[in-house]
Amino acid sequence: MSTPRKTPRQQRSEFTFDAILDAAARLFQQLGYAATTTNKVAELAGVSIGTLYHYVPNKDALLYALADRHLREATSALLAETASLRCAGPPLDETVHRLITSVADLHRAQPQMHRLLFEQSPRTPEGIARLRELEQRLAAEVAYHLRRLGVGGPDPDLNALLFVQAVEAQVHGAVLDPPEGRTTDQCLAAVIAFWTRSLTRQRPA
Repeated sequence: MSTPRKTPRQQRSEFTFDAILDAAARLFQQLGYAATTTNKVAELAGVSIGTLYHYVPNKDALLYALADRHLREATSALLAETASLRCAGPPLDETVHRLITSVADLHRAQPQMHRLLFEQSPRTPEGIARLRELEQRLAAEVAYHLRRLGVGGPDPDLNALLFVQAVEAQVHGAVLDPPEGRTTDQCLAAVIAFWTRSLTRQRPA
């Protein structure tokens, strides 16, 4: 499994590595994974091939590093939204809309890159563990709101986890592979309406 050789610690090194990753992301989207080479990435990033190899051994490691950066950015964005929801305490329909929209925004940003990361990014035990950790943290936040709003049935923790898992899959499909004759916006509206109805029905009588 190819992973980066080192994690940059100094600001200058972080800047250089980010420039390399930005170049890789652009080329993966423009040329595709197969046609992208480390030489092309180094040229676009404005660094020597030796500098690139100082950070990564090959383009598989570049893809791994991009996936890692994407996960860190997604974690920051989603937890910022859940913190905002705790402060605002909106009603159910707005809570569901904001949660699902925040996930959709991450998928909408560079959809080709998101597809590439989903389909070809190397899976490592560490990466999978971090995904599961994010999933659990988001489920805990959703469970908090289910309890706050008096929905979620007798087991809000389980229903919150099912919500997080299902919404990720549904939004992924809506953004990257909407069904024929439907737009992404139509699919997302249907996902939001479905979960709002489903959770509303779980209010106590």
